[in-house]
Amino acid sequence: MANVIRDKSFAFALRIVNLYTFLTEEKKEFVLSKQILRSGTSIGANIREGRNAQSNLDFISKYSIALKEADETQYRIELLYAAKFIDYKAYESLNNDVNEIISLLTSSIKTAKCNGK
Repeated sequence: MANVIRDKSFAFALRIVNLYTFLTEEKKEFVLSKQILRSGTSIGANIREGRNAQSNLDFISKYSIALKEADETQYRIELLYAAKFIDYKAYESLNNDVNEIISLLTSSIKTAKCNGK
């Protein structure tokens, strides 16, 4: 599962970088775009840190931070759609991707918690 979540979070981060470029260049939106860039790329960075965790608790901590960042990113995707910066097709695609990452993170955290007991 670790490779799946790593690969999906990396691909999602690339989508977020492209979204940031679109928002700043095409829509001239500079506040939400910067916020989603930070949270959307932070997911994969925390997953990467979790790969080198010093303990099971450290792993859970890194993945929990990634989960929080994913939730924040999902909120910003919803906001961008409601504010009409992205269309429904982009919203649905991005939201599906982040939901999948959230599910994988939740499952990984639950498994790590069970293995740590």
